[in-house]
Amino acid sequence: MSDEQDAIDERIQDAAERADLDELRRLADGGSSDAADQLIETATELGALDELRRLAERGNQDAADQLAELTEE
Repeated sequence: MSDEQDAIDERIQDAAERADLDELRRLADGGSSDAADQLIETATELGALDELRRLAERGNQDAADQLAELTEE
C-alpha cells in the first residue's frame, strides 16, 4: 500500500472515530470507496437519514438499502 493510501486510511479512521460526516463525505467525494463505506456505516449508526438519502440519490445501493431498512422501522 502506498504512503498516500495509508494517509487516507488514517484520515478515514480518525473521522470515523469522531463521527465526522463532513470529513468522510469529502474523502468519499474525492473517490475513496473505503470512505464511502465508512460514511454509510457512520451515517447509519447516527441515524443521519439526510446523508443516506443524498448517497442513495447519487446511486449508492448500500446507502439506499440502509435508508430503506431505517425508514421501515
